[in-house]
Amino acid sequence: MTERSLQITYRKGRPYTAHLHLSRRTGDKSVKTKPSPDGLLVVDYEATGWPIGIEIAPPLAVPLGPLNQLLAELGRTSLA
Repeated sequence: MTERSLQITYRKGRPYTAHLHLSRRTGDKSVKTKPSPDGLLVVDYEATGWPIGIEIAPPLAVPLGPLNQLLAELGRTSLA
């Protein structure tokens, strides 16, 4: 089981994209993606439909509120 973590990709010293890895079993792979209603976030799902990650692009354009709302809708713990 892996824990939640955040990976940020930078280009020219600025955050370009981020991926919030959600808790999951070792070896789980993304087999389906679905954009959030506002289009700022994309949720990655494994084969049984369990959410395993959220793509955030561009990370500076996404406020914490909408991200926490999406996490709540997915049944996951919000960020502080």
